[in-house]
Amino acid sequence: MSTPLPRSNASSENTAFIVLISCVATIGGFLFGFDSGVINGTVDGLKQTFQSSQAGIGFEVASMLLGCAIGAFFAGRLGDRLGRRGVLIIAAAMFLLSALGAGAARSSALFVLARVVGGFAVGAASVMSPAYIAEVASARYRGRLATVQQMAIITGLFCAFLSNYLLARAAGASTEPLWLGQEAWRWMFWMQALPSALFLLLLLRIPESPRYLVVKGRHAQALAVLTRLYGAEEARVKVAEIEGSLAGDPHRPRLSDLIDKRAGGLRRIVWIGIGLAVFQQLVGINVVFYYGAVLWQAVGFSENDALLINVLSGALSIGACLLTIVLIDRIGRRPLLWIGSLGMAVSLALVTVAFASGTLDGGQLRLSDGMGRLALVAANVYVVFFNMSWGPVMWVMLGEMFPNQIRGSGLAVAGAAQWSANFAITVSFPVLLTGIGLAGAYGIYTLAAVLSIFFVLRYVRETKGKELEQMEG
Repeated sequence: MSTPLPRSNASSENTAFIVLISCVATIGGFLFGFDSGVINGTVDGLKQTFQSSQAGIGFEVASMLLGCAIGAFFAGRLGDRLGRRGVLIIAAAMFLLSALGAGAARSSALFVLARVVGGFAVGAASVMSPAYIAEVASARYRGRLATVQQMAIITGLFCAFLSNYLLARAAGASTEPLWLGQEAWRWMFWMQALPSALFLLLLLRIPESPRYLVVKGRHAQALAVLTRLYGAEEARVKVAEIEGSLAGDPHRPRLSDLIDKRAGGLRRIVWIGIGLAVFQQLVGINVVFYYGAVLWQAVGFSENDALLINVLSGALSIGACLLTIVLIDRIGRRPLLWIGSLGMAVSLALVTVAFASGTLDGGQLRLSDGMGRLALVAANVYVVFFNMSWGPVMWVMLGEMFPNQIRGSGLAVAGAAQWSANFAITVSFPVLLTGIGLAGAYGIYTLAAVLSIFFVLRYVRETKGKELEQMEG
């Protein structure tokens, strides 16, 4: 990793073990990314196999996101009942089932069902992995470890893009047979079974979140886990701090905790969490991730070139996440968010200008060489700005910004909002493409990026350096 984690003042802190178990949790992020990115190279195969219309393709691509919204919502509540680790184990099993089922599907309905199952897993992992990491890591490097979650997501996307490219190239096209007489697009899904099985096995070797154990009254187990993480003396201090944060309101966590009884609505911190979650999707990032191959083919690139561009975008995204790991615990979360919003607004505006300059030729958008290069460069600059800011930082903040009593429920609602917005953006893109064109669609995403600047400056509070017990709701 580019910057070493700081040494603890307490020599008994087991930093290596904390990093190790956090990395195991981030495999959920890797699968989240792989499952999200694999669809990118399979659109032509779905069209040919299931004879899907534009609206049908939009639903097949976005169907996973319905499961994501439901999975994220119930994961928070299940995490308060079964534990963070317990929910991740369920998610790992569902990742495996979805990978096998999507590749084997012989009808659109079975494919959608398999993708919804995978969506449950993605939604659960998207909220439980950062929650687990936040609850085992020290505030001094919690941001960096939680950012590894986003790097895992992007690495999963990159591996899906690379796998898609190599499999399509080996077969000649994504719709051509590869091994065992099965089309390459089916093998794109089956590749995910390997990391899914690894995730399931490794989860059986990590401990449960100590904060969850204290909330459940299992103090001896919490003390044992914290002793293994931080040493006996620090473990006793942390157990006392967690108990203190719950002492004023010791009941079991429930969704009604999110209500501000004086105002008669959701707590302000919950609305901010929802805003962060929704804005992360309104800027249109998953149009690039899910429809990248379609997007670049729409402006004249071949399928192989379009898939190769996806690989480039994935590599740039990993580099951007490495930069965030270096900066997030130094300059904070809030500055990264508004810098990212500004960069995305400018780059998206340039993409919109490039697409608006095109002409239609037989129903396909044609760009001049100069505008084609501008669109390609600006789109990748946009990807870099997103992945050094809103990509990782939104998940970091959702994992740490809520008080202990409402963390599971707050994550449930914000996570469901994020995936609902993701679904709306994803399912609407094919319709926007045929209705108002690429320039119109990207104009909408540009406006969202501009609005996100003001949202950050007005509503988002810094969480850098604060222990979870210091978070206020």
